[in-house]
Amino acid sequence: MTDEITVEITTIGRRSGAPRRIETWRYRAAGRWWLTGSPGLRDWYANLLAHPEFTLHTTTADLAVRARPVTDPAERARVLGEIVPCLDWAESLESWIEGSPLVEIEAAPQSSSG
Repeated sequence: MTDEITVEITTIGRRSGAPRRIETWRYRAAGRWWLTGSPGLRDWYANLLAHPEFTLHTTTADLAVRARPVTDPAERARVLGEIVPCLDWAESLESWIEGSPLVEIEAAPQSSSG
């Protein structure tokens, strides 16, 4: 993956079942890649909770990946503690821990044929 922060993702609509392509933010923290956004409700996050497999569009490839929602407060604090201080416009770290969507980007499971 490249180091770009703004990326596009395609999720599957939780109600419609239709693909939804949007732009969001990707960050590197704790040696892994994460999707997050400022505190508040996000349709992309709700879609990933319902359908964790999604497509991450980078400048060089469209990658089939999977979202792992992060709900554990300690893990949220560790990860967002690396991300939020780097953002000069961000609200308080506490507000991000309490109200921001956070998912780890994982490799999609390989389907077995045979």
